[in-house]
Amino acid sequence: MGLANTQGGATQQAMYIAIEGTIGVGKTTLAQRLSQSLNARLLLEKPEANPFLPRFYRDPARVALPTQLTFLMQRAGQVEELQQGDLFEQNWVADFLFDKDRLFAELTLSRVDFELYLRVFERLAMDVPQPDCVIHLQAPLPVLLHRIEQRGRDYERGIDPEYLASLSDAYGRLFVAPRGARLIEVDTESLDLLGDESHYELLLDALAGEAPRQRLAAGSWV
Repeated sequence: MGLANTQGGATQQAMYIAIEGTIGVGKTTLAQRLSQSLNARLLLEKPEANPFLPRFYRDPARVALPTQLTFLMQRAGQVEELQQGDLFEQNWVADFLFDKDRLFAELTLSRVDFELYLRVFERLAMDVPQPDCVIHLQAPLPVLLHRIEQRGRDYERGIDPEYLASLSDAYGRLFVAPRGARLIEVDTESLDLLGDESHYELLLDALAGEAPRQRLAAGSWV
């Protein structure tokens, strides 16, 4: 699919874009800006609505299963908007990929709990629309920790740096193998998508193209 034309002229097919990356990398802020640029419907995660999350960051073993199941049900409810909307006429931008919920679960749940979780996940994932393009935002661990500290969310203050590093590694593995969706990887340490208009234009150009996989970083466009 191509981007729906929002400036008049010939109508193009719409695009469903999912933005992914580790906690603190800037998914939500970019999703909000892209939704404005593309006149797109916006789907945002609501981590603050998960009552188990603050306790999870303090003591993950104790509340890992209810934390993951709560997120799973929340995301399933959100993607119902995609199923009910018109994916062929309207651009959509989400700050999450539904499949990422399983990634988090594999890192946090015991084997027995994960088997239970997986049965629920597979049932809910059966009819979930897949994005046309995934934007994978990347940054090294010190940058992520600095951004998390700067935004000052109380429930994130207890994040274990080792857990954050494991998430980064897991995201890297998730996107190694070819996927059905186009993939745009962005080095957010060297590219400022919010503060530098030329960097943001690089991303818009990549979205308008058709390359199955691209990497955007300062001084290069691969």
